[in-house]
Amino acid sequence: MARLSDMYTNDVRPKLQEMFKYSSPMQIPRLTKVTINSGVGEAVQNPKLLETVSAEITAITGQKPVLTRAKKSISNFKLREGMPIGVRVTLRRDRMYEFLDRLINIALPRVRDFRGISSKGFDGRGNYNLGLKEQLIFPEIDYDKIDRVRGMSIAFTTTARTDDEARQLLTLMGMPFRK
Repeated sequence: MARLSDMYTNDVRPKLQEMFKYSSPMQIPRLTKVTINSGVGEAVQNPKLLETVSAEITAITGQKPVLTRAKKSISNFKLREGMPIGVRVTLRRDRMYEFLDRLINIALPRVRDFRGISSKGFDGRGNYNLGLKEQLIFPEIDYDKIDRVRGMSIAFTTTARTDDEARQLLTLMGMPFRK
């Protein structure tokens, strides 16, 4: 089985160069990083939850996440500035391609009633955001060991200048966009 990074180099780059008529190989868009973020609002009452979410994200990505802290104090949520309220992982290079391969080929097809992912998650500058409602779609997560279903957001950062270039890049890499 060909690795996704090799596929990008051998298959995707020439197609993108032909499709958008780039004059230089450096203009061809590429994926620079994938960021996985999981907010845990209940961590205000129970800080131990961050450890379990951190262990789940570590199992999914193969990399230890960093804690994200509150930027503002919000009295209605009993939240103070600086309190840990989530975890985040930034994947690059081989780990990024490995995660992307597992997401496309294993995890996304396990989503209930899956008909493709929405193409509305582009930000206008060539980056794509995807929200997942449950962490159970990843085979690394044991169904019996989770206490609660939690979601996560996945951000794909590319060097593409437009959403159309980024959509073509991700589609050629195998991302199953809804028709």
